[in-house]
Amino acid sequence: MNNISVKVSADLQRKLALTARKTQLSQSELIRRALTQYLDEQTQGSDHHSAGDLAGDLAGCIHGGPPDLSCNPEYLDDFGHQ
Repeated sequence: MNNISVKVSADLQRKLALTARKTQLSQSELIRRALTQYLDEQTQGSDHHSAGDLAGDLAGCIHGGPPDLSCNPEYLDDFGHQ
């Protein structure tokens, strides 16, 4: 394998070391896997999309509902009952 040097922030180094211990992989292996995944997505396009990506055009498309529908527990009183 070829060698490459990369400078990273202290925070990124800490995250890398913690993940390496947690996954029992070397830091080099984690970097190889992350770089491979990133480059594959850049060259081939990613087939993975978040729920927000898939439903982004639907956000805000309903008008006239209560403004606190997502956070008011009163709307869940009879949820699931028919």
